[in-house]
Amino acid sequence: MISRILGFARDLVLARMFGADAATDAFFVAFKIPNFLRRLFAEGAFSLAFVPVLTEYRSKGKPEDLQDFIDKMAGTLGTVLLGATLLGVVAAPLLVFIFAPGFLLEDAGKYDLAVEMLYLTFPYLFFISLTAFSGGILNTHNRFGAAAFTPALLNISLIVCALWLSRHMDVPVVALAWGVFLAGIVQFTFQYPFLRQLNLVPKPKVAFKDPGVVKVMKLMIPALFGVSVSQLNLLLDTLIASFLVSGSISWLYYSDRLMEFPVGILAVALGTVILPNLSRKHSEKSSQAFSDTLEWALRVTLLMGIPCSIGLLLLAGPMLATLFYSEAFTEHDVSMASLSLMAYAPGLLAIMLIKILAPGFYARQDTRTPVKIGIMAMVSNMVFNIILVFPLAHAGLALATTLSSSLNAYLLFRGLRRDDVLRPGKGWTSLLLRALISGGVMGAFLIWGVGELQFWLNIDFWSRIFYLVLWIGCAGVIYFVSMYLLGVRPQHFRSIRH
Repeated sequence: MISRILGFARDLVLARMFGADAATDAFFVAFKIPNFLRRLFAEGAFSLAFVPVLTEYRSKGKPEDLQDFIDKMAGTLGTVLLGATLLGVVAAPLLVFIFAPGFLLEDAGKYDLAVEMLYLTFPYLFFISLTAFSGGILNTHNRFGAAAFTPALLNISLIVCALWLSRHMDVPVVALAWGVFLAGIVQFTFQYPFLRQLNLVPKPKVAFKDPGVVKVMKLMIPALFGVSVSQLNLLLDTLIASFLVSGSISWLYYSDRLMEFPVGILAVALGTVILPNLSRKHSEKSSQAFSDTLEWALRVTLLMGIPCSIGLLLLAGPMLATLFYSEAFTEHDVSMASLSLMAYAPGLLAIMLIKILAPGFYARQDTRTPVKIGIMAMVSNMVFNIILVFPLAHAGLALATTLSSSLNAYLLFRGLRRDDVLRPGKGWTSLLLRALISGGVMGAFLIWGVGELQFWLNIDFWSRIFYLVLWIGCAGVIYFVSMYLLGVRPQHFRSIRH
């Protein structure tokens, strides 16, 4: 929660200071490339491959075997990351061309600026991947707080660099690239004391042939694709958006950031917590406990995700106006970003469910099935992009992500049911129906009272904050009161079996 709130503060500062133009498009591309690889290699495929194997060592092995595995994994991973980082810095011009070819069709300054900033941001991959490695160790030992807080340091670094360092730069937006670089170092060192408390500080050893390292690598290779389909889809959106009018990438970025808030607070948190627990249940061959844990996470995600999705859809304009509207982020920017957020919103629940369903495969060390599903979802996203970008421009790219994510979530759910891994208890249909009815009541209330976007643009900043908090609060009360009147009780949220 702290990290996400600071993330909003960061985006508020960025939008008000830099707006949505060619320079911010260049920064977001320079940031998205290492950030995409971070989610692909570090918090994505690597974590989902590393945590189950680490859990096995912890459950079945001796403490010295656990420490030896951590040492060898740290040295091997660090060597691979160092090589990848050096290669990425050298290939920065090519990477910008691959991920944002449309920049070359505009003035050369946009492409050159993106390359200049990528030289600074790419080393972030090295530091943040080792940070994710440390976080995996902490999470496996049920120490979730430090790893969860670590992303807040990136937000703090970017805010400080935007407010202070940018004033001393010839091109102010370059200060943000420096902020990313510095954040990587700070995040990397932050977790050291917590590892020291567990007496698990790595002493790196390069060991590519170690059985544990080989097992992680084998699990990681297919997981690279399967777990990161949503990120690949967003990157494809960026590639296509680079051919659209300047500002399109920024509009997609700001609307995606609002999407990431509920995903990060609820779905990512739940996925992080259940992965080591699911791995432990699988290791202990407790199939019913495995299913119960997965079912509980799905129930909480559905009950909380439905109102979040409806709220984002109906409050898209007011939220963007409240957070980002300024002289730099204009009325036109708010209007355009709200279109893409409204297109993203129906897919929020699917994206959240993917974060919960995927650990059901990875905890069992099944990385192949999510890969097959990921390929299908990615191909569908490309098809939807081509179909929808022409009539809907950047909003079409957001809608394509919604459709492909929904397909991805459905196929993951069907796979778990087919394997008899997920065995839902009684009452699911009734519970889902009650949540949808409550969401409908909440939605009708928002449609009735929120008003037109122009009203939000005409009032002052503090009034926008007051009204937005008021409407979100009232909507939340209406949803939960409706749920209560329909028979939903707190134990539906907090218990494995109810």
